[in-house]
Amino acid sequence: MRAVFLDASTLGNDVDLAPIERVAGDVVKHGATTSAQVTERIRGFDTVLVNKVMLTRKHFESCPELKTISVVATGLNNVDLDAAREHGIQVLNVTNYGRSTVAQHTMALMLALATRLLDYDRDVRAGRWAQSDMFCLMDHPIMELEGRTLGILGYGDLGQGVAERAKAFGMNILLGARPGQSAGETDGYARLPLEELLPKVDVLSLHCLLTDETRNLIGARELQMMKPDALVINTSRGGLVDEEALAHALRNRVIGGAGFDVLTEEPPRNGNPLLAGDIPNLIITPHSAWASREARQRIVDITAQNLASIS
Repeated sequence: MRAVFLDASTLGNDVDLAPIERVAGDVVKHGATTSAQVTERIRGFDTVLVNKVMLTRKHFESCPELKTISVVATGLNNVDLDAAREHGIQVLNVTNYGRSTVAQHTMALMLALATRLLDYDRDVRAGRWAQSDMFCLMDHPIMELEGRTLGILGYGDLGQGVAERAKAFGMNILLGARPGQSAGETDGYARLPLEELLPKVDVLSLHCLLTDETRNLIGARELQMMKPDALVINTSRGGLVDEEALAHALRNRVIGGAGFDVLTEEPPRNGNPLLAGDIPNLIITPHSAWASREARQRIVDITAQNLASIS
């Protein structure tokens, strides 16, 4: 096996790649690779490890020796899967590595919004507590999660992890039916069509992949269906929510708040409607929900297992 890693820096410098190298031998590692460098860097290798670099038909046509692409992530939208199949290239990915860290981040966003944590922190730092005429500040309404209803859209490994933690907070759980998915019951939780789910939930948490069917799944119409104090959490994929519609809904108090770890363009070099400074009760984190050291090391270990299965 001759292997090259095109964007090794995306896993950080604090993980141990030895499990992969024990299977694949000495891996040629590049910290980052531009689109113009891909063909040159994969030529002569039968195995390519990649996180976010795009691999397309033209790369496969230029590199007939390529047999395996190992994506060190779950999403495969950076690989032309049809072209890979036509060229006899096996594409591997990593699943079920981030349950703890993504669920933890999801709950952190939910809790910060429900308690208005950042708003109160800003008030304290601005001296408003020191100026208060009583012992505390109560300017921002606080939501107790106990007894509230969490709607989960995407009940795979990550959605299940969030459900477990939300139950510990005393929340009621409902599941949403994605496009093409039947309503019914899973693990004792009712699965409802989106039109029935949205008016019932106090928090909506998204954990589904971005596909043609799920793109802009939550738009202006769907946001209008929700309670005026409802929260929307997205630690899945940018593009599941219409960002212009969400910015409008937050400004006009259509919903109560939102916490996003993902945007349609990452990094958002060309700006984004959600990065405007006048949007209330919105928290944006930089696609960091997956990035605990433990989860990143788990990616390495699972990738090694994937490669060992074909070696």
